[in-house]
Amino acid sequence: MIHPLRRTALLTALSALAGLALTAAPTTATAAAPHTPASSSQAPTVRDLPEPPDAAKARELLADLVIADENDAPGYSRTKFPHWITQYGTCDTREVVLQRDGQDVVQDDQCRATSGTWYSQYDGRTIETASGIDIDHVVPLKEAWRSGASEWTTPERRAFANDLVDSQLIAVSAGSNRSKSDKDPGNWKPPLESYHCTYSRAWISVKATYHLTANPAEAAALAQMLDTCDS
Repeated sequence: MIHPLRRTALLTALSALAGLALTAAPTTATAAAPHTPASSSQAPTVRDLPEPPDAAKARELLADLVIADENDAPGYSRTKFPHWITQYGTCDTREVVLQRDGQDVVQDDQCRATSGTWYSQYDGRTIETASGIDIDHVVPLKEAWRSGASEWTTPERRAFANDLVDSQLIAVSAGSNRSKSDKDPGNWKPPLESYHCTYSRAWISVKATYHLTANPAEAAALAQMLDTCDS
């Protein structure tokens, strides 16, 4: 049986995907024109990903997480979390996040980012080509699998992997994303310590929203990272 909280989260994510497809699809004329958002001369200090709960709320959510050893169920594959899916027109989830998180991003008629800059909050690097950017799942797909997603349906995993509503997707340097891989905070933290507060809040929010479990080392690391919110 699907937990009510997770059902709500998945339905919200699926509704958001449908809403983008219905309301954000560009016309043929506008699709051919590059999109250039308002420029900014400074790297953002806070990511444009959906804002996670504040530290006090995150502590409450962390206290309510089910603490359990991870279940490394057999059969994991990234293909069981279909991504990147089309969000509207020719734009898939990756391109939407590249546009959202970047500065001076120009897209071609296939929605591919042809120029722009991206500030990677994980390691403080500024990247000037889209090929140097990865879209990170804050809670990695394999981590989700080990924490409860192995029991989900494919549509539920697809909604999780393409969730633009919660604090789950962020554009970061390819190097930092690949260093992280599928590790949880007990084994990996963003090298830039000033981001630990936001990262822990986002991680906890996603785990709570999707009713995923946390292992003891992960929970301890999250609590430690939340302490940086007060410094």
